[in-house]
Amino acid sequence: MHIVDRRPNPKGKSLSNRQRFLARARIEVKGAVQDALRKRKVADVANGEKVTIPTRGITEPIFHHSRRTGRIDHVVPGNKEYVRGDEIPRPNGGEGRGGSEGSPDGGGEDAFEFTLSKEEFLDMFFEDLELPDLVKKSLKDTTTVDLQRAGYTITGSPSNLSVPRTMRNSMARRIALRRPRLPELEELRQLLEEANEACNETEANRLIGQLNALEGRIKIIPFIDTMDLRYRRFDRIPRPNTEAVMFCLMDVSGSMTEAMKDLAKRFFMLLHMFLVRRYRHVDIVFIRHTSTAEEVDEEAFFYSRETGGTVVSTALEKMVEIAKAHYPSDRWNIYGAQASDGDNYGADSSRCASLLGGEVLPLCQYFAYIEVGNGLSSAGLSGLSRDSDLWKAYSEVAPAHGHFAMRRVGDPAQIFSVFHELFAKGGVRA
Repeated sequence: MHIVDRRPNPKGKSLSNRQRFLARARIEVKGAVQDALRKRKVADVANGEKVTIPTRGITEPIFHHSRRTGRIDHVVPGNKEYVRGDEIPRPNGGEGRGGSEGSPDGGGEDAFEFTLSKEEFLDMFFEDLELPDLVKKSLKDTTTVDLQRAGYTITGSPSNLSVPRTMRNSMARRIALRRPRLPELEELRQLLEEANEACNETEANRLIGQLNALEGRIKIIPFIDTMDLRYRRFDRIPRPNTEAVMFCLMDVSGSMTEAMKDLAKRFFMLLHMFLVRRYRHVDIVFIRHTSTAEEVDEEAFFYSRETGGTVVSTALEKMVEIAKAHYPSDRWNIYGAQASDGDNYGADSSRCASLLGGEVLPLCQYFAYIEVGNGLSSAGLSGLSRDSDLWKAYSEVAPAHGHFAMRRVGDPAQIFSVFHELFAKGGVRA
């Protein structure tokens, strides 16, 4: 007998098989994840995803008999050409070679669709990234442990007992062993009472025997057995526990088009999710600037539609002001990320270079500058046609500071590769 379970998968079911599949098809799934991210809106980056991977990446190795050697002494039923004893010539060209012409019929399967949960999706994307140079201060080597659901187990703490799963197992066992139900006992007792009232001793004795047998069976087959118990299982996931702060500086001036702002927001959305997911204690400071800079909350940073002139140095000054007031450099790992189109007011670019090299970088463990596309074609962002004033100014500072990185982004498809370059483990950040 074969039992096929066609119930919808409950939470945690076949978790180990799912994890083995992800480990085996990691390269294909990760490539599909990055392809899917390129097409997403900013607000949808943190959701799960249905990814499509080629079937050649998920096939398991198997042993089978080679058709090029050995003997095959059977004839497939239903053929009209051969009978037992006929010799069939071996086809030329070997197995697995197809012709150059297409087939008029038949079906096939080109790809395999697999739905990743939100946790699997983000883990797959952020697994090889880290904040660089977390070398500072009292908590740099300590970690904390988070608990993550990982299916069920047959042993555990009473507080982790899964009552629904336990009762489901109990019911399945009682049904399989045909444990008597209470209505059956009540029916027998009613019939026994009627037989006693009718003075039918023979029938009463028979019913008493059945009743005793069922009650004995109830004692043998308990309602809840230890084999039914299921406890929620948790994996211990270590996470760095360090005092770090990330300053996010974004240009929202009038020179930033909606396409450029979308590029900047995509980068900062990835950075925000990465920090929240990978690190337990990281402060994030959001700074927006036009001709003036201000510290804002997450909602205003990503969704406010403010615009105006451009004075980039105000954002750097605000960062230094907040860092000195709330994040002493002897205790905190300070990081910064800045996104701009590179346009700036007059001689302010030289002021930015002076602030960056003289005050900002000495405070920081790492600082990344992202310049979004300043050349637009009718089809959208077409790349960067020239060096902006801010790029030239920052280029003069970069050679003297190995913890300062500059990158350009001209298309949404480039965001994820640039992000990986900037925050890859042990990556080159020139």
